[in-house]
Amino acid sequence: MTKQLEPITAGQLTAITNKLLVEKIGHTALITINNPSANTWDSESLLGLKTIVELLNQERSIYSLVITGQGEKFFSAGADLKLFAERDKAKARDIAKHFADAFETLSQYQGVSIAAINGYAMGGGLECALACDLRIVESHAVLALPEASVGLLPCAGGTQQLPWLVGEGWAKRMILCGERVTAAKAVEIGLAEQQVESGKARATALLLAENVAKQSPSSVRACKRLIQKARFHPMWQALPVERELFIDLFDTEDQQEGVGAFLEKRPPVWKNR
Repeated sequence: MTKQLEPITAGQLTAITNKLLVEKIGHTALITINNPSANTWDSESLLGLKTIVELLNQERSIYSLVITGQGEKFFSAGADLKLFAERDKAKARDIAKHFADAFETLSQYQGVSIAAINGYAMGGGLECALACDLRIVESHAVLALPEASVGLLPCAGGTQQLPWLVGEGWAKRMILCGERVTAAKAVEIGLAEQQVESGKARATALLLAENVAKQSPSSVRACKRLIQKARFHPMWQALPVERELFIDLFDTEDQQEGVGAFLEKRPPVWKNR
């Protein structure tokens, strides 16, 4: 018999690091980057994010996560450049690995992840948003990958995630030319899905997450896997997998509940199993 997992509380998640505040709102986990003044990332917060996402993957009652920044000015300014001032390659390798582990774990989160970009998203801050499935951006926000201007490069997926979203041309403008992008331009080029007024990203992202909760978590998990597969495999290789995952859903309680609820003309009650 499969062991039932004990529900994880928001307090347990926040206790991992005080640089990441976690709230449970319905079926959504809200993660707030809390490292004033610019919400920079460091080893503690990156390890914390990785641990929190891994725990959320085990929590059946959570179907999505929203990540935002504390305050009104910064989503996240990325890494604190003081970490690299000593030219210590061993330290640089460690922090690069922490960035990669955290954001790759976020990218592979089994539910839907939404970045509520409430201000500047620079360097590793933008790479965090790129690791999410969707991005809501406030009108005053500025997005950039400025690493080359200080002799570095995006090392947490930026050189790979950005071209997938905006195409090679705009990725080169942002990475090679250091071009900063406004909220309106981010939506225009496909870097963000929606622009909202200042102060509205969090609420808009949570509202979108409510729509996720209306879908079968089992179906969302399978669909996300297939959509991400499109990045790396030709369509003809993915189509047989699509059909098999469709059949696999018939082994889930969610499939039975979803069809039954539709036929009975009532809202479904998902069990995420």
